[in-house]
Amino acid sequence: MAQLITASEHLDAVVDKVSSADRYAIDTEFHRERTYYPQVALVQLAVHGDVWLIDPLEVDLEPLARLLDGPGLCVIHAATQDLEVLRRACGTVPAQLFDTQIAASFVGLSSASLATLLAKYEGIQLTKSDRLTDWLRRPLTPEQLSYAASDVEHLLSVAAKLRLELQRLGRLDWVDDECRRLLDTAGQVRTTSETLRRIKEARSMKGQTLGVALALVEWRERCAAQLDVPVRTILSDIALVGVAQRAPRTEQQLRNVRGIDGRHLRNGTAAAILEAVAQGLQTATPEPLRPKGSDVDRSLRPVISLITSWVSQIAREQALDPAVLATRRDVEEFLTEGTSSRLDRGWRSGLVGAPIRALVHGEAAIAFDGAGQLVLERRSGDVYVPGGRPAPEI
Repeated sequence: MAQLITASEHLDAVVDKVSSADRYAIDTEFHRERTYYPQVALVQLAVHGDVWLIDPLEVDLEPLARLLDGPGLCVIHAATQDLEVLRRACGTVPAQLFDTQIAASFVGLSSASLATLLAKYEGIQLTKSDRLTDWLRRPLTPEQLSYAASDVEHLLSVAAKLRLELQRLGRLDWVDDECRRLLDTAGQVRTTSETLRRIKEARSMKGQTLGVALALVEWRERCAAQLDVPVRTILSDIALVGVAQRAPRTEQQLRNVRGIDGRHLRNGTAAAILEAVAQGLQTATPEPLRPKGSDVDRSLRPVISLITSWVSQIAREQALDPAVLATRRDVEEFLTEGTSSRLDRGWRSGLVGAPIRALVHGEAAIAFDGAGQLVLERRSGDVYVPGGRPAPEI
């Protein structure tokens, strides 16, 4: 039976009890539809068969930092957003992490949900009837509490079985490496350019138009964070692109931009938008928003599709999620001089990075084996000429 924690002294006692645990499971329920930052509404904690549901509307979550910073392995399913919530609520993230969704992708289960893992490893059918419930409404119903508890109740058992399977496959170190990477990037904030690149209509911008767009993105993010509201309520993507393209100098010109309405003309907002436009026009011309990997040497571009096909085949042979092994962008970044790629390091380097490097250096070749498979072979140096003898290599 899960215990609901609504008193600070109760939370302190639980943390004292479990802070030396070898492993523990955590999940969070939160909303961010109407805010810039996630609003944590419940934290679920499971240790050695005990489950606690911590109500952050009643208690400060900061004591959990002692558990997160402790020696135990933290087990979370699909941890990315939970890490953001924990960092904001507790000021830290787990010292050690095992993400069961990441682990599942290394045993052939692509983007597996928690329900999928519970059914496969525990024989439990998890109901999702409360998935879209309002977690900020009080009191929480028995159904909500039961649903919340189910997210962590069997997670340690699932993790243990996944780790055994990964050990059998020799991939536990791979998953540990991915989880460390997730922890390392948990606190990173997208740059202004990365944010703008997510807007399809903005990717081809250049010159002063791009400068204005970048200034507007920076202003929008800063304003949304200060007010703790979604960025779209400050300025929609359509309005941002329209303002950047027209670069209005006056409020009347601003009124004529698509996506601009009355809320953008009140309480000094119009003046702030025009100030951001002026700032963007005065800055030095920024570099174009090239997609990552777009600087691949022209001589290597024809080989990208061939390499990605071979990588996808390797993923199938290894029962790996192809997106986990290497995406097309990973390949493009790997082939771009001066750009860091996941294929440069760790287990990916040995599995596909080094072979790709041998391929582009002319030391290996990809061939069709006549049985539906691509194979990477040591390059012979002979060039096949249809109907004739092998031509000398140039």
